[in-house]
Amino acid sequence: MHTWPAPQIPQLPGTGLPIRVRDTTTGELAVAATGPGATLYVCGITPYDATHLGHAATYVAFDLLVRGWLDGGLSVRYASNVTDVDDPLLERATATGVDWRDLAVDQTALFAADMTALGVIPPDVYLGAVETVPEVAEAVRGLLAAGAAYRVPVEPGAGGADPALGDVYADLSADAAFGAVTRLDRAQMLALFAERGGDPDRPGKRDPLDPLLWRRERVGEPAWDGGVLGTGRPGWHIECAVIARDGLGLPFDVEGGGVDLRFPHHEMSTSHARLLGDGRGAGVHVHAGMVGLDGAKMSKSLGNLVLVSALREQGVEPMAIRLALLGHHYAGDWDWKDNDLLCAQERLDRWRGAVSGNGGPDATATVAAIRAAIADDLDAPTALAAVDRWADSVVEGEASGWDLSDPLVDGAPGLLARAVNAILGIRL
Repeated sequence: MHTWPAPQIPQLPGTGLPIRVRDTTTGELAVAATGPGATLYVCGITPYDATHLGHAATYVAFDLLVRGWLDGGLSVRYASNVTDVDDPLLERATATGVDWRDLAVDQTALFAADMTALGVIPPDVYLGAVETVPEVAEAVRGLLAAGAAYRVPVEPGAGGADPALGDVYADLSADAAFGAVTRLDRAQMLALFAERGGDPDRPGKRDPLDPLLWRRERVGEPAWDGGVLGTGRPGWHIECAVIARDGLGLPFDVEGGGVDLRFPHHEMSTSHARLLGDGRGAGVHVHAGMVGLDGAKMSKSLGNLVLVSALREQGVEPMAIRLALLGHHYAGDWDWKDNDLLCAQERLDRWRGAVSGNGGPDATATVAAIRAAIADDLDAPTALAAVDRWADSVVEGEASGWDLSDPLVDGAPGLLARAVNAILGIRL
């Protein structure tokens, strides 16, 4: 699968600080990667209704992490996926009368265009579920042979030419560490599993929480040859575990995504990764908050979406959209309001005016403040406030508190503009 073009990242004097992020497992700040390399897996989209602002906020947040690592001198390897075959995608294709493959291709391309416009650094490893079917099938066969998975009989009419083979489920009892990512009690797990695509009531399962690894062929659904698994397609969680394993190696530093992926997706995919590797998955799990609209979570199921592509078609500048997203800390839930865009555009115009001259107040301390804010759990709002103070000193002069007797520094506006671009991803 082709990714999108990489933005040019300016070089800055000095180096950034080690990035600390809030680990979902412990609730504490942890160093995201100790270097000299850093590895990141961020769960990608199921390609329909792309790209809403909840998507965009998540990928911009983890773009800050990548940029912070690069500014700190780390070599970064970043992997992501596209779940281009899945029940919700097939249901949307059926409902709209569009071939599921065409829907996936069109929406994946739209997502890539939105990410390009927003200045998001693309993954180094970017794979779709369809193109990784052979690797996933091999992994499932291995789990089955190791006794970490089992077959569940399928309903009449399912299973293609070999219905007796059944669907394949992970046996969570094979993973003694299951539950360590989210530390939820069983009642919470069962409730979220049922709410977020699981099938706790499926007859024949050993445990209601056991997740699907290989779904056998159903009439009218796409299917691939899984060898001894029979014809079918991958489950969701194993897809990400295999792509992360093959693209990054196990263990890797950070697994990220929206907070709604915390359970079951990240708990399950980490469990699979442990069994596929040496017992370890991601070192740190980081989750972005939900973006709401009119008091409700912005989601495909509710249809209350604000799309990046729609805003761009209306003439909204992508850098203003990115700046509006950065105005909220990534980890918190927040509500999108039209005023966010108005304020972001005003801020962008003010910053551009401030860097338009050849000289200005020394920007060294401001660059240090940006770096410190991003190192402290990707605190973009604090970083923006530091840039605001520098811009105010230029635009307002003495009224801002700047001592006009301080000498102007040649190249200060250029340094500030490069720092805002390199670290925050805002092109001025």
